[in-house]
Formats: sequence, structure tokens, C-alpha cells
Amino acid sequence: MAVQNKCNSILLLAIVLLFSTTSALQDDFCVADLYGPDTPSGYICKKVSDVTPEDFAYDGLGVPGNTENLIKAAVTPAFVDKFPATNGLGISAARLDLAPGGVIPMHTHPGATEILFVLEGSICAGFISSSANTVYTQNLKKGDIMIFPQGLLHYQINAGGSHAIAFVSFSSANPGLQITDYALFANDLDSATVEAVTFLDDATVKKLKGVLGGTN
Repeated sequence: MAVQNKCNSILLLAIVLLFSTTSALQDDFCVADLYGPDTPSGYICKKVSDVTPEDFAYDGLGVPGNTENLIKAAVTPAFVDKFPATNGLGISAARLDLAPGGVIPMHTHPGATEILFVLEGSICAGFISSSANTVYTQNLKKGDIMIFPQGLLHYQINAGGSHAIAFVSFSSANPGLQITDYALFANDLDSATVEAVTFLDDATVKKLKGVLGGTN
């Protein structure tokens, strides 16, 4: 009897999952209700009766980002929190603006692969493999594209003397972002620990924390 009940429970669970998956596949879209919770699987859907044509368009990438900062660069995202129609569709985008000397520091997107398209200028870009720490770098010109596999450390540097613009696409509505320098030096992780894990001396760690706003 116990075995039969267990089998029935497994069968019921399988049926529930099947119908849940089928229902999800039948939905044309799931515009995010940004007032609802943000879960690992995304936002809950806005009521279809509340969805408008404007939900499927976003004009935020047409405005140049402010590059008057430490890295002389700006990232303007069109992730799910800015462009709710991407919710559940496995796609999002962003605009990169790099002034001369600008750089997008070494960073990673834990949740997505990235494709970069150079619209203006030239960009030196690269990523590092996780298996052998092999560096793959390329000088990109207008019209070139480059792919950065999910989760791998990568960077972009303005390789010319003029302003560079690129558009990137991600394989997730919420790709995530972690910049290595800020992760190490822009928080309250104590300097002794940072020195131990980076092999940097105390003066260098304190200097970088001062530049990036870290403490301890």
C-alpha cells in the first residue's frame, strides 16, 4: 500500500508539472508585474488586461550614458526591471558608452551569455576561460560582434581616440553583474582578508578601497 501511495504521489506530481509546463508554453508573454516579488524564476505576470503596446517597447538605450566618472564609461541596461516585457523570454539588452580611455572593468554575468555589437569606434574586448585561465582577446571595429560565455570574467576597453558605442544582448532577462574590483575593494571586507586572497600589500589595498569607497 505504501509503495502504491508513493507511486500515486509521484504520478500526481508529474501531471502537475506537465500541466504547469504546458500552461507556460501556451502563454505568449509574461510582462513583469514589478510590484510583485522578484523570484529566481522571474516576476509574476501582469494581468493581460493591463498589458499595453507600450510594454513591448523601450526608449532608454537611445540616450548616451554619462561617461564623466572613474572608468570613463557607462552601462545603460534594458533588463527586466527597466523593460518588463523581457520577463520570462530569456533576453535583455544594454548600451555601452566608452569615452577615450574608457573601460568596462573585469566583470561577470552569472546568469547569461553576452553578445556585443560595436556601433561606433573601436573596442578591445576579451574574456578568460575558467578551465585553463586562457585569455581570448580581440580588437573590434564598427560592425564587429563578440560573444562572452555565461559566467566568465570579461572586459571592454576603448581602443581608439574617439567615443565608442556598443550594444549588448544577454540570454536572460536578468543577467546579473559583478565587477571584480568593486567586489574586492568597494565593500566592508576587512583589508587583512583582501590582502590574503589577492597577495596585495596593505598600502595598495587601502589605496584601492579609498578610490572605490570601501572600508575596513
